Amino acid sequence: MKTICDWNNCFEIGRYRAPVEKDNSKNFRLLCLKHIKEFNKNWNYFSGMSDREVIEFLKSDMTWHKKTQSFSSSDNFFKVLWNNVLNEGMEDLHLKDKFIRNKNIPFDKDDIKAFSILGVKVGLKWDKIQQKFKKLVKKFHPDINAGDKNYEEKLKVITLAYTQLKNTYRQKIGK
Repeated sequence: MKTICDWNNCFEIGRYRAPVEKDNSKNFRLLCLKHIKEFNKNWNYFSGMSDREVIEFLKSDMTWHKKTQSFSSSDNFFKVLWNNVLNEGMEDLHLKDKFIRNKNIPFDKDDIKAFSILGVKVGLKWDKIQQKFKKLVKKFHPDINAGDKNYEEKLKVITLAYTQLKNTYRQKIGK
């Protein structure tokens, strides 16, 4: 089904999307090449906005129009992640002592990859892995890095690696 250009008195095929509103909604109209060029030349997202509104919009755009949260906020994703990952019983001195006495833990390829991601030696003591993880979280946290999504993705990979090792150490030590 071919759609006719949504420009007054135009009967060309409409192949190019043009937004209907400024709200970044999914609403659009289809225009031909000639009219999409004219539309784009005259399009001004900020028309009708005061200077103050434009400045507020640009500030909000830096955080994807979402309210930022301090790290101490109770529902901050990274604080929840931090608390859940670090406070799941690995501080138990009995487990640490048991690991120190039993250094012959076999690690699989996922464990070895996790050690590599964290940048630590295979078989490192658990408390040293925790220290390294804390440093990496502080280094790659998006709030420290102006909300850069690349840092957020890196931190997710680091957290997955840490969780992999945490589970391995628990399974091997707990037996």
